[in-house]
Amino acid sequence: MKHCVIILDGAAGWPLAGLGGNTTLSAARTPHLDALAREGTVGLAVTVPEGHEPSSSTACTSILGYDPVADRVGRGAIEAASMGVTLAPDEVALRMNLVNIGDGVMRSYASGRIPTDESRAIVGELSEVLATPTFTFHPGVAYRHVLVVKGHPELLEAVYEPAHDITDKPVASHLPMGPGSALLLELMDRARELLRRSPVNARRTERGQLPATDIWPFWPGKAQSGMVPFEKARGVRGAMTSGVDLLNGLAVLAGLTRLHVAGVSDGPDNDYAAQAEGGLAALADHDLVIIHVESPDEAGHAGDADGKVAAIEAIDREIVSRARAAAARFARDGGLRILAMPDHPTPVALKTHAREPVPFVLAGPGIARNGADRYDEAAAAATGMTLDPGHLVMARLLG
Repeated sequence: MKHCVIILDGAAGWPLAGLGGNTTLSAARTPHLDALAREGTVGLAVTVPEGHEPSSSTACTSILGYDPVADRVGRGAIEAASMGVTLAPDEVALRMNLVNIGDGVMRSYASGRIPTDESRAIVGELSEVLATPTFTFHPGVAYRHVLVVKGHPELLEAVYEPAHDITDKPVASHLPMGPGSALLLELMDRARELLRRSPVNARRTERGQLPATDIWPFWPGKAQSGMVPFEKARGVRGAMTSGVDLLNGLAVLAGLTRLHVAGVSDGPDNDYAAQAEGGLAALADHDLVIIHVESPDEAGHAGDADGKVAAIEAIDREIVSRARAAAARFARDGGLRILAMPDHPTPVALKTHAREPVPFVLAGPGIARNGADRYDEAAAAATGMTLDPGHLVMARLLG
């Protein structure tokens, strides 16, 4: 049996008046997801346990079949793993966004969606002046980077606010607080002064683009030690394609093959067709492939309902369609099962993640139909099926 998991990051959401009371998922034209719903099982999955932050690290850990509490790895450490950074026992890794703050307000958690080449150049400027035996800077993708701090384990106990949670809000009451925060605040002040003189920022400003005015550290993590490799835990060999360091880091920690597919990105410029083809090709020598698409989440954070609908429709048209069409060529292997679901909702009105259960659809050989005629939040709720905890969905796929 072959298996394909399609993660529509953040695709679920809340009804919007501008969409006639539909969610972005129910407003989108998704004939291939709807066909899977009519053929298979639709329900809700609780990917974020009560009392835990609705982050993609928690929710995607659930989708991979791991317990996001018992198997928790701090997100900074996951993204560091994606970059090939090995953490020493006395090091803490934090996600470090390049952000734009104006008049004390978070104007953009992504510095106006700064491209990777410019963002990496800025991190290089910061590293040249601010790197010490205590601080090291590791460039990532677009606005997302990693800061590693040595000798300050207390940073794991500090209080942080993700940059995307405070869009259009004053930042003063959301700065790092608690153990070790003074160390980070001093670094943030020094970085701000350097960024004012950045040649890359100067060119962005001349072009009318938002400069990166500040660094914003959050989501700490330490060296991971307990995640059982996916193949050992599940007995199947898996691979993953994603445009973000978080998922690529989870692939590294879980022992999944990390696929490098040209054109895969975190935004609307993602080459959906290439990602689908590259992912499905991996099934020639893997039992399972995970195709993670970030673009619906990015549109949700931007408050862009039309962009989110377009991203969902692109996933359906270019990825889900190809997965359905590929099923026939795996007949000798026992067929192809497909699981499609978001990791968490990213409501456009909220511009950040919510904790509600997410709709899933599971179809393929041996999967019974449970009566849904389309794929969206309401159709999933109407079936009465809820998987709680959400990591049970992987067992359903492989069972």
